[in-house]
Amino acid sequence: MKVAIIGANGQLGSDLVTAFSAAGDTVRGLTHEDIEISILDSVSRALEGLRPDLVVNTAAMHHVENCEREPEKALAINAIGARNLALASRSIEGILMHLSTDYVFDGGKGEPYVEDDNPRPLNAYGISKLAGEHFVRATTERHFVVRTSGLYGKNPCRAKGGLNFIELMLKLARERGEVKVVDSEFVTPTSTAELAQQLVRLSRSKAYGLYHATAEGSCSWFEFAREIFALTGTEVRLQAAAPSEFPAKVPRPRYSVLENQALKREGVNMFTSWQQGLQGYLSGRTEPSIAPSSA
Repeated sequence: MKVAIIGANGQLGSDLVTAFSAAGDTVRGLTHEDIEISILDSVSRALEGLRPDLVVNTAAMHHVENCEREPEKALAINAIGARNLALASRSIEGILMHLSTDYVFDGGKGEPYVEDDNPRPLNAYGISKLAGEHFVRATTERHFVVRTSGLYGKNPCRAKGGLNFIELMLKLARERGEVKVVDSEFVTPTSTAELAQQLVRLSRSKAYGLYHATAEGSCSWFEFAREIFALTGTEVRLQAAAPSEFPAKVPRPRYSVLENQALKREGVNMFTSWQQGLQGYLSGRTEPSIAPSSA
């Protein structure tokens, strides 16, 4: 299968290139220099030239504060960009796999969200990503819309300063010896390496539609940090921060745990627990270089 991965130099995109290549697919990685997803002509030219069987879109404007400051830009990339990819994929009779987010929910449910739950985003980022989902689902029948949560991977996330949560915690522990982390926001930390393997598996299916794809289980950011320090043997004074200690600049869901109901229904769920995913990441970890922010 010929696969085009958009955002191939990103945190998830780089693992997708590896995973699809290892599965025997012919992979072409596209970056911002190759394609501007907010411009239909750019998308059409890029995909018409390659004519892939599958297009995987990881490109997004996902810095939450920047999306709130520039909602028009967020919509252009996250919503119109998704529509452009859906139109171009349909034109070449390809399949579109589009990555979305847990931030389409408001966190009020208090138990894991399934695909049938009604979205209610709290901020411009979530709104723009939900709009992108609707564009994809309404434009092309041959689609996978995949929501995920709390991603971390070996490749630096440039839009977030170059360090994922794990590396940030270990850096702060080395430099300060004391770390405070909120204990009131719950997510499912998910390894990009595991997510990439899951997306390869899903791509072999014809069961198009909406999917949740995260590691199993959930934790607060404080509990995630505690597990990181325990598994690495890091000596640090870890404290739970009061909810008011790190006031959010933008409203965020306090509970955005996803349940992989559709993956399990189709018999293709591959995820292990978030603890096992963390162990796998740490076992292959090397000291990261800090990439400059692209924000």
